[in-house]
Amino acid sequence: MIMDRRSVLAGAVAFGAALGVETAFPSFAQAAIPLPDGFERMPLWPGAAPGGAGVRVTEVSALRYPELGTDTLYQDHVVTPTLTMVRAKRPNGAALLLIPGGGYRRVSTGLEGYVIARRFADAGYTCFVLSYRMPADGWAAGADTPLQDAQRGLRLVRSLATREKFDPARVGAIGFSAGGHLAAWLSTRAPRETYAAIDAVDRQPLGVAAAALMYPVVTLRDPLAHAGSREQLLGANATADRIAAYSMEDTVMPSPPPIFLAHAFDDKTVPYQNSLVMAAALRAQGGAVECQLYEAGGHGFGIGPRAPAASGWSDAYLRFLARHGV
Repeated sequence: MIMDRRSVLAGAVAFGAALGVETAFPSFAQAAIPLPDGFERMPLWPGAAPGGAGVRVTEVSALRYPELGTDTLYQDHVVTPTLTMVRAKRPNGAALLLIPGGGYRRVSTGLEGYVIARRFADAGYTCFVLSYRMPADGWAAGADTPLQDAQRGLRLVRSLATREKFDPARVGAIGFSAGGHLAAWLSTRAPRETYAAIDAVDRQPLGVAAAALMYPVVTLRDPLAHAGSREQLLGANATADRIAAYSMEDTVMPSPPPIFLAHAFDDKTVPYQNSLVMAAALRAQGGAVECQLYEAGGHGFGIGPRAPAASGWSDAYLRFLARHGV
């Protein structure tokens, strides 16, 4: 894990003192759908996201169930990726980056973002929900486009540590479904630069202190692959080498950060064996791993009463974070 506490602290302090986060970003127009109370949104990049010359899509934000409000917000064809922050009521000095799923077709910002952020903010964590670009929308980075946003998002979170009063070395992550694939990519592989540095934010180190991978897409190999995520990421006719390169059980770095996994046996979208494959790969590299497998819950159980058998995962992850000092 590329993260030295002294260098992280020094970078965060220097950035805050030199620029001040309030003046580091351009003005940002809020979406037509209002933010939930207590949440603040900021752009991920200080201008247009990189590599957009060939992008012709139009960003769409909508409510899956309008009668339930912003907790069902989703975003298609993200053009302006963002972080949306909610502060902890009683801060514990740590932060979490939340990466919603959506099969690399969309971002389930509400159900796997806002709802989860409230739960962990109540437990003391400053939470940041990542809205990220899709790999098939024509961005120059192609399959690496979501990773660009995840890396920038992690660095931006860390740059806010001084202002928001959390320890930049105590930043964890939670990823859901395809967002779990992206969280694994961000946290369990040796960091590599996917974009040219733009500003002081990009001097912040990569690496998380711990991560949760929730019903994650892990392998892109049949028969366990989620075909939709694989096609969005790599196209319909990906070679075996490309599939291997983007299967997260391959090339897990030595001594990865502590990883928590949760999956339901009756998941008919992403087979539960994805979590088992990832747990084995992490253990083979000496990682600390906890894997919760639930009797029922299906796919996308999120949090709350809809899947009572799987509803205890947030408490289990909080205990896991506490054991590992996050």
